[in-house]
Amino acid sequence: MTAAGGTDRPLTAPGGPEIWDERAEEWLTADAEGPEDQALAHPLDRPRPPRAGADPVKALMHRHHDLCARAVDPLEIAAGLEAHGITDRTAARFRHRDVFSLAEEMYARVPRDGDAPGAPEPVAPPRVRADWVLLTLLPGALGAATLAAVRLTHGQTRLIAAAVGALAVLLALRAALARGPLSTPHPTRPTATWTGWLLGYALLGDGLLRAALTGGPDTLPSGGADSPWPLTTAPLLALALSCAPAAWCAHLLAVRARRTLSSSRALADFATSVQPLLLVVFAVYVAALAALTAATAAALDEPAAYPATLTLGALLFLARLLTVHGFTHAPALLLTATAAAEATALAAVFAARLPGCAWLGTPTRALTDAWGAAAVPALACGVAALALLLHASRTLTRASAHAAPADAAGEERW
Repeated sequence: MTAAGGTDRPLTAPGGPEIWDERAEEWLTADAEGPEDQALAHPLDRPRPPRAGADPVKALMHRHHDLCARAVDPLEIAAGLEAHGITDRTAARFRHRDVFSLAEEMYARVPRDGDAPGAPEPVAPPRVRADWVLLTLLPGALGAATLAAVRLTHGQTRLIAAAVGALAVLLALRAALARGPLSTPHPTRPTATWTGWLLGYALLGDGLLRAALTGGPDTLPSGGADSPWPLTTAPLLALALSCAPAAWCAHLLAVRARRTLSSSRALADFATSVQPLLLVVFAVYVAALAALTAATAAALDEPAAYPATLTLGALLFLARLLTVHGFTHAPALLLTATAAAEATALAAVFAARLPGCAWLGTPTRALTDAWGAAAVPALACGVAALALLLHASRTLTRASAHAAPADAAGEERW
């Protein structure tokens, strides 16, 4: 084949010697651009379509050789192509009706050792394993045991029981998030830091805010022999127990999305099918958390703080779900913003005690007078959870979000 300069130019690809047309590469580059970029380009500067005899599919395979080589079925190639911006409209220029049929041809044309394979077997969906099922039950069980030990002990023994129990719950939670459908290869240190703040505020924040608004901790009834203000332990226990339904919901989403990917014939069809599934999974988790909130509040004889607990649980669940599928930036950003909002509301009340700064605490005081101290975390977490839900409905409905873990490992996305 003759290159654009008029001379034969051999190109050695990892799969063996290849010869391809440079004009086909220019054409593929133009396809990778968005419609806006093509509209701004001058008509004389646009690359021409490949002339007769060029093989654009071979050119595409060369550009995505690593993706084609490691794929175990065409679905992974389709997800990878979609992640690189190739849509069904682009696939039509390769004489294919959609990205899925284009991926099937690319998979069939990849050279492999031995005879040419027949129809590929679909990749099995994630299976339920006893290890991660038991690990997701462990944080709730240890949390309940810790609260029981704290209520049955006094003095220094109570402090030791609380410290040991908190450490055990944290280790159990870390183990639960390291295995099963809630595990992720992506770094989560910033997310873990702000998650710890949000959980700490759920335990101490409401009591501290009431103390600040009323003049100090000495004006409130003590939360115990070792606590200067009331603690709210029911939300933390409900969140610890909700680790199990969160894992089951994430597993359900992964399995159903994989099956939908196997049966879909277009990216739009896949997105249309997965979006209701995502909303159902989210609703199931919130309903399970509401039931656990009612049960723990009744068991611990505390008010059931539904708004604050449900919004915090929804925020943490969506953040983890997005992180598992490789979308790490948005969860970290919104968790940081939520923690900053809670800290600002609390700090403004203390800053209002300074001479001439009483106006700083007016927004927080007005909000708590109307809806109670729990309105601050409920509003902050609710806004962030809604933003993450909208973001998840746009990102988790992509085929590339449900690719094999090997394709998404090490990749951080919005």
